[in-house]
Amino acid sequence: MATIRILIVEDEPLIAEDIREYLSNSDYSVSAVAHNKSQALQALKVETPDMILLDINLGGNMDGLELADIINEQYHAPFIYLTSYSHRTIIEQAKVTRPVGYILKPFNEKDLYSSIEIGLYNFSQGARPLHFSLEKLNQRIYNSLTDKEFEVLKSVYEGATNKQMAEQHFVSVNTIKTHLQNIYDKLDVRSRSEAIVKLRTLLS
Repeated sequence: MATIRILIVEDEPLIAEDIREYLSNSDYSVSAVAHNKSQALQALKVETPDMILLDINLGGNMDGLELADIINEQYHAPFIYLTSYSHRTIIEQAKVTRPVGYILKPFNEKDLYSSIEIGLYNFSQGARPLHFSLEKLNQRIYNSLTDKEFEVLKSVYEGATNKQMAEQHFVSVNTIKTHLQNIYDKLDVRSRSEAIVKLRTLLS
């Protein structure tokens, strides 16, 4: 449960499956695959992912832009647009929704991985509270974080994957997952993006 979870919103089933395969090769898990706006909204009600890969054109409509507004208002999760559109009008419409990335189709596994990694990092840095200390945080939550949990939490802010965190902290991936689950429980959240937004609220 503590891996980076990604929601795929893509109306072409074959492309969606390619994306799923790319993600599985890169230490990510897919929380759900949605082929239209209504499926995406239903998936978001079930679980807020750590990242959303969002096609702008869903079934011939520009529903991706509408979805982006809902994500910003209600879920506060980072998203990357996946699109065939490169002309200025669409880019102008897209950029005001504040995506953390914009990938033009066709793309490959490396394009996707680098965009997700940079997007997660930029989102976490943009949401990071100015005064970020263990003492201040523990004053605002019921169950205090340990020193190690706080160190892992800081790695989350750097956008590190579970494997990267295991290497940084010289522990197993399963130990990192345990730390993350404890952190989520103590912060009363279910994902990395929720943790980041919760901390911004607690420490603002």
